[in-house]
Amino acid sequence: MPFVRTAVIKGTSQQQRQRIVDAIHQALVESIGMPEDELFNLVADYDPEQFFYSRTFNGVARSDNLIVIEITMRRGRSDAMKRELYKKIADNLGVQAQVRPQDVFIFMHENDYSDWSVGFGKFAMALVQQAGSVATE
Repeated sequence: MPFVRTAVIKGTSQQQRQRIVDAIHQALVESIGMPEDELFNLVADYDPEQFFYSRTFNGVARSDNLIVIEITMRRGRSDAMKRELYKKIADNLGVQAQVRPQDVFIFMHENDYSDWSVGFGKFAMALVQQAGSVATE
């Protein structure tokens, strides 16, 4: 279950935020096989005066509309899968949210099943994982 944090420039409309979340989620589903109902994306604003970044690092010409995507998920995906995920996120954001690919900054944290609790204060894997089911305990 990936958990995503997406930082967008202050003033980004709710409609644009939704397009961004949908584009990222679709890329996760299509490139790493994440189930459709595993949507956890915390979107936060940043003030341009409080976020300092290189406009030219690694030869990439970034604008004032940089989007930062931080993904935390269980380890085990190959480099090829991650490469496909990053490309799919940038492509989807371009098509669905009109975000320039140069303005998509992604980084990932990986951990193990024992590092997650998604409800009831139990290990994530202690809960039955069924798409669309609702556990009451």
